[in-house]
Amino acid sequence: MEFLGLGDNKVRRTYGALWFKIVILLVMCSVEGALSDSNYLIGLGSYDITGPAADVNMMGYANTEQIASGVHFRLRARTFIVAEPQGNRVAFVNLDACMASQLVKLKVVERLKARYGDLYTEKNVAISGIHTHAGPGGYLQYVVYIVTSLGFVRQSFDVLVDGIEKSIIQAHENLGPGSIFVNKGEILDAGVNRSPSAYLNNPASERSKYKYDVDKEMTLLKFVDDQWGPVGSFNWFATHGTSMSRTNSLISGDNKGAAARFMEDWFEETGSRSAYSGEVAADGIPRRVSNLFNDRHDNHHELLELAASFQSPPGKLATRTLSVARRVRGALRQADKPGFVSAFCQSNCGDVSPNILGAFCTDTGLPCEFNHSTCGGKNELCYGRGPGYPDEFESTRMIGERQLRKAVDLFNKASEQLKGKVDYRHAYIDFSQLEVTLTKQGGGSKVVKTCPAAMGFGFAAGTTDGPGAFDFTQGDDKGNAFWRLVRNVLKTPGKEQVDCQNPKPILLDTGEMKEPYDWAPSILPIQIIRIGQLVILSVPGEFTTMAGRRLRDAVKTVLTSGSNGANVHVVIAGLSNTYSQYITTFEEYQVQRYEGASTLYGPHTLSAYIQEFKKLATALTSGKPVAPGPQPPDLLDKQISLLTPVVMDATPRGVSFGDCSSDVPQNSTFKRGYDMVTVTFWSACPRNDLMTEGTFALVEILHGKDTWVPAYDDDDFCLRFKWSRPSKLSTRSQATIEWRIPQSATPGVYRIRHFGASKSLVGSIRHFTGSSSAFVVA
Repeated sequence: MEFLGLGDNKVRRTYGALWFKIVILLVMCSVEGALSDSNYLIGLGSYDITGPAADVNMMGYANTEQIASGVHFRLRARTFIVAEPQGNRVAFVNLDACMASQLVKLKVVERLKARYGDLYTEKNVAISGIHTHAGPGGYLQYVVYIVTSLGFVRQSFDVLVDGIEKSIIQAHENLGPGSIFVNKGEILDAGVNRSPSAYLNNPASERSKYKYDVDKEMTLLKFVDDQWGPVGSFNWFATHGTSMSRTNSLISGDNKGAAARFMEDWFEETGSRSAYSGEVAADGIPRRVSNLFNDRHDNHHELLELAASFQSPPGKLATRTLSVARRVRGALRQADKPGFVSAFCQSNCGDVSPNILGAFCTDTGLPCEFNHSTCGGKNELCYGRGPGYPDEFESTRMIGERQLRKAVDLFNKASEQLKGKVDYRHAYIDFSQLEVTLTKQGGGSKVVKTCPAAMGFGFAAGTTDGPGAFDFTQGDDKGNAFWRLVRNVLKTPGKEQVDCQNPKPILLDTGEMKEPYDWAPSILPIQIIRIGQLVILSVPGEFTTMAGRRLRDAVKTVLTSGSNGANVHVVIAGLSNTYSQYITTFEEYQVQRYEGASTLYGPHTLSAYIQEFKKLATALTSGKPVAPGPQPPDLLDKQISLLTPVVMDATPRGVSFGDCSSDVPQNSTFKRGYDMVTVTFWSACPRNDLMTEGTFALVEILHGKDTWVPAYDDDDFCLRFKWSRPSKLSTRSQATIEWRIPQSATPGVYRIRHFGASKSLVGSIRHFTGSSSAFVVA
C-alpha cells in the first residue's frame, strides 16, 4: 500500500471506501444470485374454512353419533401458485378437510373463471384434502357420502368454496419472482400399516424391494420469494388423519392440520430471523405470541391485586369484526408482507395409520387377531393406539410434531432447486366400465374391465382406526344372508356386477343406485402437475402403500424415458378433486379387508389408474393435449338436506349472552405447563356465525395496567372451545373454554373471552362477547 503515500489519509479513506463498496456489491450480487436465480412466479395464500361447529355430523368415520360441538383448532385452505412469467401456471390447494369434493371444485372453478377468465381451470387447479376425520361433513354431492350428515349441508359447502376461492385469490395477488427448492427425508415413527395381512398378499419379490410396509418418505417444497425470502412450504407424507377418534366432537385438522399450525407459528416466531435455527419447543409446539410482551411483575402479590381489579363483566353486544380484529395471528402479521404458509399434504395413506402402537382389544388389552382385526370374532372392540394413548389429543400433537420436526429439517437443508417447465394434464375418465389392457405373464395381453361402483361387506367392518358395528368383519369374502336381504331392499346387484366385483361380496351396489340421485361417482378426474423436476399425481381417492408405489413407478418410467426425466420426483396427492374411496392392488383386493372392500370399481381399479396416468404422462412428455373426457354431473340442484335450521337462541331470565355461568375462582393462580383454566359462558349456536377468520375463544394477557393483548385463540392447540346445550331442542346453550397453559406461556395476568352470535325468533343475528375474571399465571 506504499504507493498510496503513507501520509495521505484522504487517499487511504477514498480507496478504502471504494474497496468496501466493491466488496458489498459483490456480496449482494452473490446473495442475489442465490436467492433470485428464479425462473418462476410464486404466490401463496391461506384462508379459514372452519365449518359449522354444532349439530353437523363429522366426515370420515361415518359415525352418526359423531356430531360437531366445538373447535379444537381451526381448519384452513392453503394454496400455492407457480407460473412461468410468460407461460403456464398451476394452483395447488391443500384443504384441512377429509377430502376434496367434485361439486366444490366445480363451483370454485366457476368463480375463478368469472374472475380471471381461462387463467385457472379444472385442468391446472388441484384441490387435495388432508383426510382429517374431525371436520364437518355434508359437502360432497353423492348420496353415500352424506347419509350420516342428514344430507347436504349448505354451510359446510359454502365455507369451503369461499375459503378455497379466497386462498387462491390471495396466492394470485402475492405472485412475484421466486425460487422453489425440493428436499426429501424419512419419518420412521408416524405411520404403521393397519392392514398388514393384505399387504403380505402382494408378491414377495415386490415386497423385497422395500424396507418398510408403508412409505416413510416426506417430500417437501420450500418457496423463496425474491423480495421477502422464504414464504412457505408444502410437503407430502402418507399417514391417516385418524389420531382423533370416532368419538371426538371438536373440529380439528388432526395431526396434519396440527403440524401445519405448528410450522407456521415456528416460522413466524423463530424462522423469520436471519438464522433459521430450526429450534422447536420441548413440547413440540412453538412459543406463542404472549412471549413478545414480557411485561413481568416479579411480585406475586402485586399480580394478584392487579387481577382482582378485573372481575367478570356482564356479557355485551359486539361487532362481528371484533372477533376478527382480536385474532392472534391477524394482529401479528405485517400488512405489507405475505404470511408464511405451510401445508402438510396427504399422499397414498390408504393402509397407513398414525396409531403406531398397534391395535388392541379394549376388553382384554391383548393384540387384535391378525387377519381380520377382531376380538373374539367381532370387530367392535379392536382399536388402534396412538403414541399418546389413551389421550387422542396428545397422540395428535405427537404425530403432528414428528411431521413438523422432519419438515423443519428438510426446509432448512433444502438445496435442490426446481428448474424447468410448468405443465399439466387433466382428464375425466368413466371408471364404471373402462377397458384396461393387461400384460400377460409370458407375453401377450388381455383386456379386462372395471365395474360400476360397489362396496363390500368388509367396508362396514371399518378399520382399527374406527371399527364399524354389528357383525361385519374385515376380510369377509362371502357375506351373509341377512345383510344380503337388507341390501336387496335398496338394490339387488345383477350377475354381471357380481362377477365383475368378484371376490368382493357386494353390500351396497352404489354405482347402480340412482334414487333420489347418484349414490357414487362414476366419472373421475385424474391430473398430473409438473413443476420442473417435481411431478404431482392428483388422485381422487386413497391409494394403499403398494398401490401408490406401483402408480409412481409406472409414471416415472414414462417420464424418465425422455431426455429430461432423469431426476424426477414423483409424489401422490391423495383425495384430490373428488372422492372415490380406496384403491388397492389386485392382490390386496383378493383379501377383502376394509381397503379392498372399499375399492369401488373392482379388482382392476389400480390397473385402470396406471393405464390412464401413463397416457397423461406420455402426453406431458410429448407436449400433446389429451381428450377432456366426459363431464361429471353437477348435482347441486338435486341436493336434499334434513338438517334442521337454528330457530332461535335464548338465555335464562336476567342473563345476557356472554355472561359467565362458571368463572375462575377469585384470587386464582395457575401453573404453566401443569394447570388447565376452565370458564363457561352463556352462549348461542355456533352455526349462527362461523366466525370465519375470527375466533370463538380468546386468551388475553394484561400489558401494563389496562391494555389487554391477544395471546391465544381457537386456532391454538392448547385452547379448546366446547359448545353444549341441555337437549337437542333447547334454545339455551353454553360455551366452555378450556386453556391448557403451555410451559412457554409468559407469567402474568390473563383473562378468557368468548365471542358468539345469537339468533332471534324473527331471524336477526346479534353478536356478543363476554369475559372471565382475571387470573394469574405463574
